[in-house]
Amino acid sequence: MAGHFLSRLNDGPPIVADGGMGALIAAAVPRLRNPVEANLRSPDAVVSLHASFINAGAELIETNTFAANRHKLASYYLDDEFELINSTAVKLARDAREMTGRDVFIGAAIGPVGENIPSEQRKSIFAEQADILAGRGADLFMVETFYDLAELEDAVTAIKEVSNLPIVALLTFDEGGVTLAGVTAKEAADRLSALDIAAIGANHGAGLLAALTALEQMKAEGRALAALPNIGLASLSGGRVVYPHATPDYFVEFAAHARDLGARIIGGCCGTTPTEIAAIRTAIDEARPARSELTLAERDIVVALGEEARETRLATALREKQFVVSIQLDPPLGGSNRGLLETSTAIADSGLVPFVDVNDNATARAGMSSLMVSGAIERATSLETIPHLTTRDMTILGLESMLLGAHAEGVRNVLAITGDPPEIGDYPGSQGVYEIDAIGLTRLISGLNRGEDFNGRPIDAPTSFFVGVAVNPTADDLEAEAERFRQKVEAGAKFAMTQIVFDLDHIDRFGELLGGWPIPVLAGIFPVTTFRLALRLHNEVPGILVPQELQDALDAAGPNASEVGFAHARELLAACRGRVDGVYIVAPYRRPTAVLDLLSSL
Repeated sequence: MAGHFLSRLNDGPPIVADGGMGALIAAAVPRLRNPVEANLRSPDAVVSLHASFINAGAELIETNTFAANRHKLASYYLDDEFELINSTAVKLARDAREMTGRDVFIGAAIGPVGENIPSEQRKSIFAEQADILAGRGADLFMVETFYDLAELEDAVTAIKEVSNLPIVALLTFDEGGVTLAGVTAKEAADRLSALDIAAIGANHGAGLLAALTALEQMKAEGRALAALPNIGLASLSGGRVVYPHATPDYFVEFAAHARDLGARIIGGCCGTTPTEIAAIRTAIDEARPARSELTLAERDIVVALGEEARETRLATALREKQFVVSIQLDPPLGGSNRGLLETSTAIADSGLVPFVDVNDNATARAGMSSLMVSGAIERATSLETIPHLTTRDMTILGLESMLLGAHAEGVRNVLAITGDPPEIGDYPGSQGVYEIDAIGLTRLISGLNRGEDFNGRPIDAPTSFFVGVAVNPTADDLEAEAERFRQKVEAGAKFAMTQIVFDLDHIDRFGELLGGWPIPVLAGIFPVTTFRLALRLHNEVPGILVPQELQDALDAAGPNASEVGFAHARELLAACRGRVDGVYIVAPYRRPTAVLDLLSSL
């Protein structure tokens, strides 16, 4: 059948493929951990779905193995069934072919690992699955829904090591014909064509027009293309994934355009049913011409790179070696920011401090968004803000969205932090998002400044953030902390803010470990107001060391402990000049403007 497939691919009319197998199986069989589990739990449903696509006109059906590599199955505790799930999938597809009596090709579906693991490990995972699928009687491989071109290249290379079956390699593209990793369809086609595979193309993605956009870029003389897009953009309704109701005529038009662009395999992905496949069959059999001209416009860049770039006052102060002073504020835990704005106004009116930095759900307690609060402070006062931004509470998409909105509102400084674990805060049963850490967030912000999103795709207008990072010179593992700090600097950090310190020798020693501070650093100073607070900081907050001498002094001072704490903070503040580039001072709880007394002597 492999030779027959290649002959048909190159010399016959376009091959009609099936539709969204995984999505339909998940809808038909309840409580599946993964759609491939249906191969064992509900084989009749799998055969029935295959048969329905064949009866609708599909000449190529895909095995229900898209997410059946051992690595993916392990995340669903199905890895012990790895061999059985894959071998059964091929058997079920063959059963459907025999049951319908149609001469259809069986494509062994292989999807991405989807995690950032070493190339050789990925190849081993792909080769293991491909070996089973080829051995059970598949006619070709459908290697599909890849977002990362390098991973797709690994998959093709691995499959070729264990099988001589034809390979169709498919990437997923957005409306502009670009992958999530920022690779254009043309670049992908050029690289994949060098691998000597049967066909290349687009599947899944942002819908039919996105696939056609990709084909337009991929087409070349003698190059076999494939298009198997989603029916459109999905939505959620009552906990179910719902796809739009595209008309059959819409798919007839799609098939006509895909054929004209050089597609030799035309089918569907998520949301496509036998109805849409029947429409494609009609378009191919009747040689339907496209009713309208296909016009694919490139996305315009709204603002030229660098147009909005400007240096922040913080960046200027650090560049000019000015001693920087900021006051750290906590956002409100309720729905009104009036008190915070009054405090910010008092700080601004004092003329002592030009900057405030704003915590982001510190100690995992839910408060107002630091970015939104910072925008409000900058609109209401002359202060420039340094909002902290944690990766704990938002996905990459959410972080990027918030950053772009904050930039449009004039916020330019950002401190990238990973954030305290949710277990210590208001929601101990919850889990943090943590799609990336502070290093990844720094890379994200640096990319936005270059006019690129997290995956390297161009955005409409670049940002001009001045990004800082946290560093802890009193960490338990200083070598590990130093290595993470170096990675933050490599990712694009421009300044650093230390954990709260009560002894500047820690900063000096950490600087020596680094071989010198590579970027400006602001030391954290906290005027401790009670002995109990000192005990809590020293014993319960990771990375903070309160010297025993200070603890004893606070204890002995009794009700006058606040005076001792402020005196110590004043000494630290004076000692910081010449040793660091500035300080941030943590405002005492419910007495935020009290820190102004510290600064009056500067």
